[in-house]
Amino acid sequence: MAADEIRLSPTSYVVLGLIHLRGASTPYELEAAVQKSVEFFWKFPHSQLYREPARLAASGHLDVEEEAGGRRRKFFTLTSLGRSALQTWLAKPVDDVFEMRDEAVLRLFFSDSLPPSALVELAEREISLYERRLERYRQIAAHELPRHGHDRRMAPLRLGVKLAEAFREFWEEISLDPPPPSPPPDRRN
Repeated sequence: MAADEIRLSPTSYVVLGLIHLRGASTPYELEAAVQKSVEFFWKFPHSQLYREPARLAASGHLDVEEEAGGRRRKFFTLTSLGRSALQTWLAKPVDDVFEMRDEAVLRLFFSDSLPPSALVELAEREISLYERRLERYRQIAAHELPRHGHDRRMAPLRLGVKLAEAFREFWEEISLDPPPPSPPPDRRN
């Protein structure tokens, strides 16, 4: 497949971006890096991290070098085509805003048949989940802030903290004062 025929996906840009930041990397190393960073704001199946580098290498966006002995790991590096594709993507305006997909909020929306106690239980579970998420963010900050300060890679962490705090606060409000069920729909219209 020629380089100009390949469709680059968000996962492609995750791979290109991580290799740009890290240098030569194996798919396993990319997965480990995702688990400590990108995963908190961009979810995708990690199995894609094992397929995508080879696809990008076949299209000329990455070079690959295989170890001669041992485990024969494959290390991927950016080519000029890959670097150019990443820079073009970074410069392109984003045409959409944050898209929320939260199952707990979906359940809240459809919860009219639940008693207030079930809603409180849902809210308390969510509070606990967000407290754990905030603790994880604090651990990341303790490890990464000395190295990065408040640079651009730490900005998404600050956003994650603000979002998690807002969600925790929202669920605390639901827990303390569960909203009443919505009135039945008027089916005459």
